[in-house]
Amino acid sequence: MAKKTVASLQKGEGRTYSKVIKMVKSPKTGAYTFQEQMVPNDAVKDLLK
Repeated sequence: MAKKTVASLQKGEGRTYSKVIKMVKSPKTGAYTFQEQMVPNDAVKDLLK
């Protein structure tokens, strides 16, 4: 059986973390890559600025 990662992030107070996926252009090749991060809900807007 597979482990549920999402269940371990929740500590009874609901969802406090969000998965943020940013598209970033590489300066070297010009190709786009995706960066995924788990961040607290309060820091999502600051991360996307």
